[in-house]
Amino acid sequence: MEQKGKIIISEEEIQGKVRELAGQISKDYEGLNPIIITVLRGAVYFMVDLTRYLTIPHRIDFLAISSYGPAAQTGGVRITKDLDLDIHDEHVLILEDIVDTGLTLHYLLRILKERGPASIKICTFLDRAAQRIADLHIDYRGFEVGEAFVVGYGLDRDEKFRNLQYIMAVEE
Repeated sequence: MEQKGKIIISEEEIQGKVRELAGQISKDYEGLNPIIITVLRGAVYFMVDLTRYLTIPHRIDFLAISSYGPAAQTGGVRITKDLDLDIHDEHVLILEDIVDTGLTLHYLLRILKERGPASIKICTFLDRAAQRIADLHIDYRGFEVGEAFVVGYGLDRDEKFRNLQYIMAVEE
């Protein structure tokens, strides 16, 4: 099945930005051996490339969450796959594929902060800051995107198109 749309971020732009983010993260986390928590599934492609470019020791873990009810309004979320690593007194970097309203991430931050990490920062590949409802500080961001539905580089439409090496705005 072919999806029609317009490429808005090329593979070259993605790799350049991921290298840039990895450089900044490596500098900021020098000597801290952070735990990089990847929110499944969309952020996996981003995590693989980012961690290849990091120049610091780090550990990785995964977390899966799902929304229930009118999550866009209430932020109703549950953890469906929890962390394997203990984050108490650890420096944590959360990797997201895209942040829009921020309600799900706000909930996740609250849960993780209860576990007593030394620090928590957020890195998102794509940011829709114009749609933000929750009060969040994004420490590292790849690209700002508009309201168009986007696929590629881990982002999907009905579990399709994750494997695209670029970001495409989908025609409705």
